[in-house]
Amino acid sequence: MDGRVRAILIAGPTASGKSALALALARRHGGVVINADSMQVYRDLHRLSARPSPEEEAQAPHRLYGTVDGAVNFSVGHYLEEAGALLRDAWAEERLPIVVGGTGLYFMGLTDGLSEIPPVPDAIRAAVRAEAEGRETPDLHAALALKDPDGAARLDPNDRLRVLRALEVLAATGRPIAAFQAARRPGPLTGRPCARIFLTPDREALRARIDARFLAMMAAGALDEVERLAARDLDPMLPVMRAHGVPGLIAHLRGEMSYDEAVARGQADTRRYAKRQVTWFRHQAGAEWAWVTPEATMAGVEAGMWDGMG
Repeated sequence: MDGRVRAILIAGPTASGKSALALALARRHGGVVINADSMQVYRDLHRLSARPSPEEEAQAPHRLYGTVDGAVNFSVGHYLEEAGALLRDAWAEERLPIVVGGTGLYFMGLTDGLSEIPPVPDAIRAAVRAEAEGRETPDLHAALALKDPDGAARLDPNDRLRVLRALEVLAATGRPIAAFQAARRPGPLTGRPCARIFLTPDREALRARIDARFLAMMAAGALDEVERLAARDLDPMLPVMRAHGVPGLIAHLRGEMSYDEAVARGQADTRRYAKRQVTWFRHQAGAEWAWVTPEATMAGVEAGMWDGMG
């Protein structure tokens, strides 16, 4: 590959048509699709994470889909190691990498690098989480504020995962997490020219698409998928257990809410997540990202707008 673009990055809210665009580009360019969605990496959630179908995967190489066991806390660092190797493989094979997903931190790590935060030993993580068991997240946030007021001020008092992460780093190192975030090692795409596309569908159309897709997931067997996941009795704080739809469907399987209530909760959680994705990219992504409608991008593929990039 001696063209000026080394990769195409496609981001956007869930259900915005990212996978269809990535597949169209991969077919036109002979490219390889690399996943950048934090739930689609898990093999436990095929239906509920809307992973590409076997028919779609047969049309172009797809990588990092369903390769991680749900018992693994697949961090951004793990993702960058895997994705970096896949990018190098694609370049060696003279294929254009097309990185697609909705996880902003994955894209930021690829292009801007990752903070050098030491790994937290399992024993310390378990001790922090045992102490947090049964405590409300704002209470944990208040405890963090006593030890690391600057770090706590940057966190949502209800963001349990990130509050716990800050407490774990503090317990393991004796230093606030911000002390490590200032130093970053380069990402696999740092300094490399990339085309960056963020899909911006109509808001009401996206809401309707999210609701319809969740119903389609249920019809395709998502409840059976979640039942198998629940039977594994995994730590409820693992990412796979917090995927949109999983908590409500598990509550339904336990008899704690009706089927319709569980579906409505999954739809509502997904709609809120889509809104957060747009907000995150608006405030965190740089000016290099082109914000375009799904219709415009697909028309661009058909017109050959991106031909000759890679």
